[in-house]
Amino acid sequence: MSGYLKYLGKKFGWYLVTLFVAVLLNFLLPRLIPGNPVANLVANATTGMTDAQAIKRIYDAYMVEFGLDKPIWQQFFIYIGKLFQGDMGKSFNQYPREVSEIIATAVPWTLRLQIPAIITGWFLGNALGALAAYRKGIFDRVFFPFFLFISAIPAFGLGIVLVHFLANTLHLFPGRLGYAFDMLINWKNPAFILSMLNHYRLPFLTMVLVAIGGQSLGMREMSIYELNADYVKYSRLLGIKDSRIVWYVFRNAMLPQITGLALSLGTMIGGNLIAEIVFSYPGIGTTMLLGISSQDFPLISGCTLIVTVTVLAANFLVDIVCGIIDPRIRLTQQEEG
Repeated sequence: MSGYLKYLGKKFGWYLVTLFVAVLLNFLLPRLIPGNPVANLVANATTGMTDAQAIKRIYDAYMVEFGLDKPIWQQFFIYIGKLFQGDMGKSFNQYPREVSEIIATAVPWTLRLQIPAIITGWFLGNALGALAAYRKGIFDRVFFPFFLFISAIPAFGLGIVLVHFLANTLHLFPGRLGYAFDMLINWKNPAFILSMLNHYRLPFLTMVLVAIGGQSLGMREMSIYELNADYVKYSRLLGIKDSRIVWYVFRNAMLPQITGLALSLGTMIGGNLIAEIVFSYPGIGTTMLLGISSQDFPLISGCTLIVTVTVLAANFLVDIVCGIIDPRIRLTQQEEG
């Protein structure tokens, strides 16, 4: 137990350092983008005004409102202090909306897309990988290479191809947005839910196709390794039924895949965000693009912070699970101690 706690302590310390560096970069990098978003905000707010002094006072008021009148190092510590209070600031482009409110609206859309797609791709990919390793034939010679080729295409690239052929050419799916443009979000309205599901199909299909190839590759390789293991040959010599042997083979091969599933679920907020942009899907990816295009520092920082925290948390969770499953980690820490 002491070795495991030492292992966790080291990991936790490194993740804290990584998180601090990530938050620092998360604060600084958006502010290095050329341009002055406050000037754009004031220009929109003072349309038709001719009094230069009044415009200057409005500009100064916005600078104070966003804390941009202070030195950059003071802005950073104010930013950190507000983060501990759950305050990510107000959006420049959607002022006076809170960044946390905007992100809270976008994240559920990403989760509704990513979780079912990741789980569906995981199940189908593992089934294909197992069949390719055990049955071979058409599964190993046709389906497996096809999905492996699909998985080699970036999600946004595959999305563009599917939008062109399936949406624009064949008109089988809507090609953009998360629901019909002439509708308002109303989860009590059956017409809205049907529209959302209709627009959901093509992004979901894209994510699943990309996931199947990678999962099937891992499952196929692990299954082939297990099928050639000594315990399988020995079991067959003992006359144990092949179906029972195969059950143990695929159960053992599934263990690394379960770890991969946990990591995929943990990093889904940051995964396939560019694919969301291709479909103009109202998730965190499209929200981040909106922030970048409008130089919305608080919104950019809020989106990247959410992505960073979820990725670090997912990796730390995997390290915890690996420490529990793999006794070699505990033994290594005890030997070092």
